[in-house]
Amino acid sequence: MDGEDGGQRAARVFDALGPVYEKAFAHSEAHRRSLEWLLGRLAPGARVLDVGSGTGRPTAETLARAGHHVLGVDVSPVMVELAARQVPEAEFRCLDVRELPLKDGSLDAVCVYFSLLQLERAQQSEVIGRLARALRTGGSLALATVPLDVSGVDAVFMGQPVRVTSFAAEALVDVVTGAGLTVLAEENVVFTPDHPEAVPEPHLFLHCGRP
Repeated sequence: MDGEDGGQRAARVFDALGPVYEKAFAHSEAHRRSLEWLLGRLAPGARVLDVGSGTGRPTAETLARAGHHVLGVDVSPVMVELAARQVPEAEFRCLDVRELPLKDGSLDAVCVYFSLLQLERAQQSEVIGRLARALRTGGSLALATVPLDVSGVDAVFMGQPVRVTSFAAEALVDVVTGAGLTVLAEENVVFTPDHPEAVPEPHLFLHCGRP
């Protein structure tokens, strides 16, 4: 793992997990509620970016089948191939979001579900800032993370070695508001993935708007 960039580490981990990840998180009711919140704010045919789109389910699938234009980006080639096969209504690219050209005010919504945890804090803050600027006025951002005050901690996630960096909940709210967004709602839950090597983990969902 030494010498790997956060994006490279994430690609290795999620290439290995593949469809196992989708099954493990399929019963997340908080994720479903987050998507319902987002759907309630979108006009027909909205432009949505799904950062760390994984297998395409449930996020891209839910949004695309509601008639929205969804672009999913993920660093894992295995995940992108799965997503393209499972959700042909959306577009997927194998790409690090840090390398994705983003025009200010070009998106109606952005989803960032657990996709920044292997980036350093400064990188996470930079990405959130870029995504906030890419939202149009009145746009929405749904962000989920594991709200822990940790930096560069080696751990095991569903049998895969990972290096995790995150913010405590209040610090993440500061990052989001510092990027010019308003936190409209938040939900804290404890979730246990459906996997024999998984353990209960705290999840924080932030639902944000660009004033």
